[in-house]
Amino acid sequence: GVATDQLGGNSNAMALRYASIFAYYDGEDAVVRAARKTMFTHRERTAHLGCEFFARVTFRVLHQGLSPVEAVGEVAAKSDPWIQSKVQQALDKVAEATDHANALSKEEFVDDLALTSMARLWEVGKSEPIKVGKASPTEGTLPGSIYFIVKYQDDLMGAAKANAMVGGDNASRAIAIGMVLGAYHGVEAIPKSFRDGLNHWDHSEELLATMPLLSGGAEKAHQGDEL
Repeated sequence: GVATDQLGGNSNAMALRYASIFAYYDGEDAVVRAARKTMFTHRERTAHLGCEFFARVTFRVLHQGLSPVEAVGEVAAKSDPWIQSKVQQALDKVAEATDHANALSKEEFVDDLALTSMARLWEVGKSEPIKVGKASPTEGTLPGSIYFIVKYQDDLMGAAKANAMVGGDNASRAIAIGMVLGAYHGVEAIPKSFRDGLNHWDHSEELLATMPLLSGGAEKAHQGDEL
């Protein structure tokens, strides 16, 4: 076998694939180890930093009773300086977008402009450069996700809709947003009409019900440390 940290390519896209592990592991470090191993297709540094950051934030919202804003700040304080800079970038942009004295807050498409304004130009040799803030690299998707989490902390569906409307790699952002705000609000925050309209909702609930921390088998949760 090959060590998981030797696998994968150099893509810097944020790839979060571990939302269900919070129903299996009840320790923060075990959650992070499992989360990092789900990223075996990536070995780029910032992608893994983003992976660990959202794993720790979600865990603390679930198990320590922190609000998303509190968890983001607490985890960032002990994170890599790169993460700290991206978190601060997002928090500053939320403050700008919600300050009624600021021109950005008066824009019709405030969230779209907020994410775009956090971006650097990514030259790809085409007629128009891509702005990273709405594309896949973690340097844009991470602060973009934090922006929606913080701005819409009390409105899961508002965050989901606003993220979708901004476009770009909204799918990658949606996973981080959904994990953190879902942990905070619970499944009850998803309207019945959305649940009923999702083809695999019932099947997914059946699968989740088999997970140790959701099936009453918490004593089994520690057995998965060696993923």
